[in-house]
Amino acid sequence: MSREALVVRVLAQRVMPVLRLPDAAATLDAVSCLHEAGFRAFEVTMTTPDAVALIERIVRDRPDSLVGAGTVADLKTASASIDAGAAFVVSPFVVRGLAGACTAAGRVGFVGAFTPGEVAAAIEEGADVVKIFPASTGGPAHIAALASIFPALPMCPTGGIAETEIAAYLRAGAAMVGAGSQLVDRAALARGDRATAIARARRYLEFESHGA
Repeated sequence: MSREALVVRVLAQRVMPVLRLPDAAATLDAVSCLHEAGFRAFEVTMTTPDAVALIERIVRDRPDSLVGAGTVADLKTASASIDAGAAFVVSPFVVRGLAGACTAAGRVGFVGAFTPGEVAAAIEEGADVVKIFPASTGGPAHIAALASIFPALPMCPTGGIAETEIAAYLRAGAAMVGAGSQLVDRAALARGDRATAIARARRYLEFESHGA
C-alpha cells in the first residue's frame, strides 16, 4: 500500500482507539473487542509495558488492521515502532524529525500540537495529521478556531472525548478523533464482559456517523 493510500485508510475510520492499558493481556483483550465492534485501526501507547513487542504481535495477529504507536516522544522509539510494523506513529508534541522518519519509511506521522504556533511547527515538520492534545481543554470550539486558520489540515483531537461529543468535533473541522479511556470499557474487560465492551465501542462508531 502506498503511503498516500495509508493516510486515506487511517483517516477513514474517523475514531482512533488510543490503548493506554496496564499490560499486554488487557491490550489484546481490548483489540479483540474493538475488532469485533468494527474497528480496523488501533493506537498502542508507549506507556504500555513492552509496547513495541506488543505492536509487532498485533500486526502479526491482525493482518486486516493497522496498528500504530502512540505517545512517541523520541526518534529512537519511532524507529523501533516502525521496525515492529507500526503503520503510523503519534507524538503528543512536536518531535523534530519524527514526521520525516515516517515519510521515509512509508508510514503516517501524527504530530502533537495545541496552539496555532505549535500547529504551524507540526506542519513545517511535515505531519500528515496534527494531533490536537488535550482536546478537552479547548473542546470543539478550539478545533473550529484552528480550522479557520488551517482549513485543509487533517486534525485529530484526542483526550477526554465522550461518544456524544464526536459529531461536534467532526463538524468543527476534525478529520478524526482519538478516544481512549471512555471508548475502552476497562471495567467490563476486567470482569470478562465482552458484550458490554463491544457495545460501548460500537456506540463510538455510531456517533461518528452523526458528524458526516
